[in-house]
Amino acid sequence: MTEIETQTPAFFPNVRIEEIAPNPKQPRRFFDEEALQELATSIQANGLLQPVVVRPHDFEGETEAHYMIIAGERRWRACQMAGIATVDIRVLENLNEVEAFILSVAENVNREDMTIMEEAGAYADMMALGWDAKKIAAQWGKTETHIKWRIGLLTLRDEVAAWVTEGKIKPNLAWHIAQLSPANQMVAATRYLRGDFDSEADAANFAQGLRLMEQQISMITDEEPTVEEKEKKEKAKKQVTDKLGKVEEVLLPLLEELTKVDKPEELADILGAELGRYVRVIDRLQSRVTLARRMLRQAHGIAQAKEVAWSEAVKATQKPVKVEEPTKVEEPTKVDNLEEPETQPEAASEKKTPAKTAAPRKPATPRKPAAPRTRTAAKKTASAEVKQDA
Repeated sequence: MTEIETQTPAFFPNVRIEEIAPNPKQPRRFFDEEALQELATSIQANGLLQPVVVRPHDFEGETEAHYMIIAGERRWRACQMAGIATVDIRVLENLNEVEAFILSVAENVNREDMTIMEEAGAYADMMALGWDAKKIAAQWGKTETHIKWRIGLLTLRDEVAAWVTEGKIKPNLAWHIAQLSPANQMVAATRYLRGDFDSEADAANFAQGLRLMEQQISMITDEEPTVEEKEKKEKAKKQVTDKLGKVEEVLLPLLEELTKVDKPEELADILGAELGRYVRVIDRLQSRVTLARRMLRQAHGIAQAKEVAWSEAVKATQKPVKVEEPTKVEEPTKVDNLEEPETQPEAASEKKTPAKTAAPRKPATPRKPAAPRTRTAAKKTASAEVKQDA
């Protein structure tokens, strides 16, 4: 047994409520106000039946508290709401941060009012402390799959996680949504909340379809299928639709006719000794119908996801192409000793005939430096040279 399990907490009655403070690392973040008010009313009528479990703690800053809550923050909050000045406490000595956190998780993890996201966060914190999913599952009486599925919810974007906390999205569907990219999480969640699906299972199938589309980008292609591929697809479609058509045209009417018999004793008289064989036939039929139903619903989810992917692809192709503006021709660099022109230079033409490279000239006889030319004069001279070379 661990030190936590063998330690007997000391009991202290009538401790001022100001001397107690909650644990900032408490795994629970959400406390239902209505439920707290009900508990406060009960405590006013019957008193605090279970002490708050604390440990000594040195708090920084100006505070009267020197006990930190390990278990019982909900009771402590209800006592505050009820206006109770003192509470009974049990003090556990010599606990480190890890041990105190584990006890806090133990206090809350199996409570119905602990949210799914709080539970997931608590498991993740324990894994950060070195616990694996198997050990956590054994500690709290859960399955290893349950622990992994809860931790998987932590990849949900904030908006979807809030809907899960509010109970608008159930845990199973939330896990399937959590496997998607952030953008597709919003697609699946909003369509479910909007009522686009007949059931939660259909929404989960749609999320699985989106996941498949993310993993298999090749399902969306711009290439036109060949004639052979089209013929093969049409042939397969005809085979499946013919079989489903027979179910609708033949089997369904037979079953409807069979169920028109009002009393089971009539069937017993009609079928007699053959009744057992037909029960087994119907059982086999039911298992096949269940399997076919599941496959068709999954296929429907994939088809819906594919439609969403195609729609996004079409939107992407229809976005207006941004035309880049033509590169502006830089103005000539300002040179010292050149006078500013009285008028702005004319706009440069869109196309400019490149000037031919001049042949090397013989050194000219030195002469007196010419008077500085204006920029306008320099431009006219350059234009004349271009025309002459052309």
